[in-house]
Amino acid sequence: MKLTKNFSKNFSKSEFECRCGCEMPDDVLENVKKLAEQLQIIRDYVQEPIIINSAYRCLRHNKMIGSNDRSQHPKGKAADIVILGFTPDETASVIENMLTNETLPSFYIGGLGRYNTFTHVDIRSNTDARWDNRSKL
Repeated sequence: MKLTKNFSKNFSKSEFECRCGCEMPDDVLENVKKLAEQLQIIRDYVQEPIIINSAYRCLRHNKMIGSNDRSQHPKGKAADIVILGFTPDETASVIENMLTNETLPSFYIGGLGRYNTFTHVDIRSNTDARWDNRSKL
């Protein structure tokens, strides 16, 4: 399979790769492309750069960093993001609002998690996966 370097006008394959340097499986690559499409919709909507802290993680790397077995990262369906100029809470709120925007019919985020330093987004099929893992500082 020929690998594409750019998934969209603002996201490249390298931004989604596992930090351990392993090869991304083809089925995961297809999920990552779908995730990149959704992130591009967010990017176009907010008109600000999105930094991907973590996206695809192989099972070994996912376990090594202490993530749980239900993680969408090993499936290539999740990314932990920061939008420049937005707090993680503002990012999550904007995404929630986008999900109800009728002018964005192809926009889809299944999981949305709030953390102190990033926002987790994923494209799982369960549209009600919401959580708040912010610690009180």
